Amino acid sequence: MKQRPQVFAHLGLMLYSLIALFPAVLVIMNSFKDRATIFAHPFALPTAKTFTLGGYQTLTESANFPLYFLNSLTVTLGSLGLILLVSSLAAFALSEYTFRLSALLALYLSIGIMVPIRLGTVGILDLMVKLHLVNTLWALILVYTAQGIPLAVFILSSFMRGIPKDLKEAARIDGASEYRIYALILPLIRPALGAVTAISMIPIWNDLWFPLILAPGEKTKTIVLGASAFLGQFVNDYNAVLAALTLAIVPVVVLYAIFSRQLVSGITGGALK
Repeated sequence: MKQRPQVFAHLGLMLYSLIALFPAVLVIMNSFKDRATIFAHPFALPTAKTFTLGGYQTLTESANFPLYFLNSLTVTLGSLGLILLVSSLAAFALSEYTFRLSALLALYLSIGIMVPIRLGTVGILDLMVKLHLVNTLWALILVYTAQGIPLAVFILSSFMRGIPKDLKEAARIDGASEYRIYALILPLIRPALGAVTAISMIPIWNDLWFPLILAPGEKTKTIVLGASAFLGQFVNDYNAVLAALTLAIVPVVVLYAIFSRQLVSGITGGALK
């Protein structure tokens, strides 16, 4: 009897997962079917007669999607790397040291969580123009790094405060420097780092606002921006439209699946703390 609530909870979660994944699976499945079958049998799997790569062929002939994908991957990985590096250093400082402006700095970072960075789009664009970074991937990397730091610092600092001080003091007695102690702490907060990665990754990959404003050039388009431009040109070519959506959806789903366990561990670990 006690297991019934857990069974119902798991069934509910499985049902929700199926509902959430169904649209993505439907898009991917129909991207490999011809146009007639998409409308006649949208829920059927592709067969030997209906299978086609025409939509993907149109993509390769009409747009440089490999470059768009590489741009998105570069921006996402570069931003995540800087977010993890800067945020972990800042979190270590806030959790280890008490100084006059520590509370004010923590409040400032908390405001960064609540205030959307898009409100400063005009100022950001003006800054990027002055730095000659418009139509470069660095403009996107820097903006996304600034966007992800406040929440990342909040998560990582809470985990770092939970690490026993005896471990840190023992390392200091042994002559370890502060940077060495910081390096020793990182493996202990790996679930938090995974959670930050998973949380920050999807908004970066799926963003259309800043690529459209800061890097709309053909050589700097991200895959979401490239897919949006492609959809505007080939709105009636449903094979190509579904193929473009597939290329935009699949990578982030795969990456999220890789880090999903770390995300759950980080959230549950934070709740226990």
